[in-house]
Amino acid sequence: MVASVKTIGQINRRSLLLGSALLVASSSAWAATQTPKQGGKLTMLLNWEPTALVSLTTSSGAEGTVSPKVHEGLLAYDFDINPQPQLATEWSVSPDGKEYIFKLREGVRWHDGKDFTSADVKTSLEILKQRHPRGRATFANVDEIVTPDAHTVVLRLSKPAPYLLYALSAAESPIVAHHLYGGVDPQANPANAKPIGTGPFKFKEWSRGSFIRYERNPDYWDKPKPYIDELVVRLIPDPSARTVAFEVGEIDLGGENPIPFTDVDRLKAMPQFTVETQGYSYSPEQIVVEFNLDRPQLQNPLVRQAIAHAIDRQIVLDVVWSGYGVIAPSPISPHLTRFYAPGVETYPFDLKKAAVLLDEAGLKPGAGGTRLSLTFDYPTSTAQFAGLGNYLKQSLRKIGIDLTLRGQELSAFSKRIYTDRDFDLSGVSLGNSFDPTVGVQRTYWSKNFKVGVPFSNGTHYNSPEVDALLEAAAVEPDAAKRVQEFKTFQEIVARDIPGINLITKTRVTVANKKVRNHTVTADGLRGNFADVFIAE
Repeated sequence: MVASVKTIGQINRRSLLLGSALLVASSSAWAATQTPKQGGKLTMLLNWEPTALVSLTTSSGAEGTVSPKVHEGLLAYDFDINPQPQLATEWSVSPDGKEYIFKLREGVRWHDGKDFTSADVKTSLEILKQRHPRGRATFANVDEIVTPDAHTVVLRLSKPAPYLLYALSAAESPIVAHHLYGGVDPQANPANAKPIGTGPFKFKEWSRGSFIRYERNPDYWDKPKPYIDELVVRLIPDPSARTVAFEVGEIDLGGENPIPFTDVDRLKAMPQFTVETQGYSYSPEQIVVEFNLDRPQLQNPLVRQAIAHAIDRQIVLDVVWSGYGVIAPSPISPHLTRFYAPGVETYPFDLKKAAVLLDEAGLKPGAGGTRLSLTFDYPTSTAQFAGLGNYLKQSLRKIGIDLTLRGQELSAFSKRIYTDRDFDLSGVSLGNSFDPTVGVQRTYWSKNFKVGVPFSNGTHYNSPEVDALLEAAAVEPDAAKRVQEFKTFQEIVARDIPGINLITKTRVTVANKKVRNHTVTADGLRGNFADVFIAE
């Protein structure tokens, strides 16, 4: 029997057996109707340089974009987040939701010629559970991974995980080679910089600060794909330089808001370009100002509330993000409509209220009216964060807070925030993913505070009440009860205010019209590009 699973977070309690024939047929609808053309070179833009070329221990967007070109996942997802086969061809879930069986694709080889087997999947999932900021929550209930033969993997869970089947994409849960990663520190593995995968492209060269180059894998299992011969990923951190690169024809494709929003309409009007918003449904992104709760001056909730009251979200949306987004005061994006709680405390813009709260916190104005000096760190790869910093500096000055702005490239930012813990406030873009257990829990679950792991619990927020709700929702089979648990979670986080959720940003992809089939899954440009071709 074939069962369709369309509601994210609700696994049909019948046994699911999703056959490859049906799913491969349905996946053909992803691609454009034009006959693909073999050959050619694609030059793609990346807004910032990745710290590694495999998204095994990080949820950073840079790694998540390049990794799937080499490393595949067990599953892919169509635009409605329905699972589709990739390295797994069939899968089933037991009626109690505590056993998953995956049948693996046969005849697949790693780029070094070794066979792909169930041992690779077992090693990969074990690493993801231990070291990935979202994987720690995703696979928390996986007690045992069994490999009865070379092409079968069985996951045995202590409790149901209603989101797990939707967390197995190449960007989210990449499969790496056991013979390269087994028994090796995954963060120090040389293969992170010279990846060997099963995917449509082979790694060729990484010129740090300049480009990453891949070539077509002639032995790819899904022939005649891939269609392009060469993929070059240009690394251009300066937003204005990215716009120029598009205009002069150096770049064919870029996602994740590759150019300043002020330039989008101008490029959209040019005949060679198209601007799209499709391909981001898998993970809406929140813009958040996070507090370092290890700082004594920020442990008083009155201070955090005062800072929140000094921020006008409408200005952040309309001026800083040029209207590309929606106001989102909760830790769960409004785009996740089923889970979003619209009535949480928002701390509306009110400078007088902010000043009163600082008085109540014992922070009286000193020389020059200064009550407190803080830092704001942000990654320069996202142009809008500099504008956000300037706005915060001006607004907080009005209530007596002197803010020092520190912009840095992504790897330095990640080290400062998640390893050195040397910050007061930080500006981050956090993917909610398709389900709060996978995308949101990592930020607020106290057990996910892990020094050195980027985009985990960066505030060091610790609430036993929130932990209990998150852990209950992660295993709750009743959909209505699970929704209520997440709504209560949002109310508590809004009250505790470990960070200030501002907006859910709209993300755009800019492409030369000759580039076809760049967005054929819910992952958008985080897909594997096997379908991409260059039209005449």
